[in-house]
Amino acid sequence: MKKQKVQFVCIHNGARSQMAEAWLNFFYGDRFEAKSAGLEPGQ
Repeated sequence: MKKQKVQFVCIHNGARSQMAEAWLNFFYGDRFEAKSAGLEPGQ
């Protein structure tokens, strides 16, 4: 079965999208391939 790809996006990719990526990959990594990204560079 092919994994579904998921992209989590937030403003700076500082915490929320990275946490969502990690949780999805940890709990459902057999069914999903999660990545995270930000819209603007953080400081």
